[in-house]
Amino acid sequence: MAIVGAGPYGLSVAAHALDAGLDTRIFGKPMRAWEYHMPQGMLLKSEPDASHIGDPDRRHGLDAFHRYAYGEPVPVEKFVAYGKWFHMRAVGPALDESEVTNIGLEDGMFALSLASGASVLARTAVLALGFLPFAYRPGALAALPPEAATHSCDHHDLSGFSGKDVTVVGAGQSALETATLLAEAGASVRVVARANALAWNTVPVERRSVMSRMLAPRSGLGTGWPSVAWSRIPGAVRYLPKAARSHIVRTTLGPAGSWWLRDRFHGSVAVTLGARLTASEYRDGVRLHLRNGSGSTTTLETEHVIAATGYRVDVGRIGVLHENLRRAVAASGPTPRLGRTFETSVPGLHLVGLAAAATFGPAMRFVYGCDFAARRVTRGLVSHLRRS
Repeated sequence: MAIVGAGPYGLSVAAHALDAGLDTRIFGKPMRAWEYHMPQGMLLKSEPDASHIGDPDRRHGLDAFHRYAYGEPVPVEKFVAYGKWFHMRAVGPALDESEVTNIGLEDGMFALSLASGASVLARTAVLALGFLPFAYRPGALAALPPEAATHSCDHHDLSGFSGKDVTVVGAGQSALETATLLAEAGASVRVVARANALAWNTVPVERRSVMSRMLAPRSGLGTGWPSVAWSRIPGAVRYLPKAARSHIVRTTLGPAGSWWLRDRFHGSVAVTLGARLTASEYRDGVRLHLRNGSGSTTTLETEHVIAATGYRVDVGRIGVLHENLRRAVAASGPTPRLGRTFETSVPGLHLVGLAAAATFGPAMRFVYGCDFAARRVTRGLVSHLRRS
């Protein structure tokens, strides 16, 4: 087995596969995206008890690395350190930090080309690519040069924006936290969003009444019976009609800011709500053209715009796959069709993490889903080997 990607999902699959006795190699620098594509000072939105990387015996959870109080947010730097700690204890020398540049087929095997010039053959390939390949940038920003318009995942150190006028597009946690960190770094910041009001998560209550727990039980994806269902039985989601799955993924845990961010945000960041971005241009600075609900248009001038507009899975953007192999992956629209073991239409090729959310539901958008994915992939491979 070759696993491409060494974030929470890749490390989880590797830990389970090694424990099952599978000949496994995992490629990539541990926690690279979290370390270099999340802003310094960021705090995880997920609760500590929903942020465990998966291992078979649950000996290497986040609580084994560091104990956090209930509701205490986890700094991204600590989470990166935890991922590296997990790697050393649950994966060890099976990890090769080489970058995989291309995956093709060769005599019925997956041929992985490495940046070093070496190549590796594997019977099975698991892509744990995370979120970076799927960063969504609105078409209305297409006219802007890279130095004037970026995505939130393009930034780790925001100190370079000190003294600059920056506009952040979006209304979710990424947009609100990026804007707050920019303001704290000395930038003049505004948030522009289509929503008419910003949403904020409520403060978690550790001890709740019996009635409250019955009406809205707690789960790894938050409170409420829908969240319980999508977190506990993601395997059942794939049996739902496509329209239902799309609705679940789109509406579960929609754009909202964490409760601990609210006070830091207000008073530090200007807000323009109910504004749809329609076009942009670059003339000695950025000009954003906005339209409100009544159809009125305005032009906003800024020095830099950051699209905190999330991620959209598209098989066509999995650039590590050779073109012929990429075309062989069956998709429903842009998203891949996956079997019960996360296998694509190409036998032996699996996709886990965000790329699997359209099939297995919103749990795959979060660290919380990595243990389920790792168990399901590993069990499927072991079962296949026993039959072959």
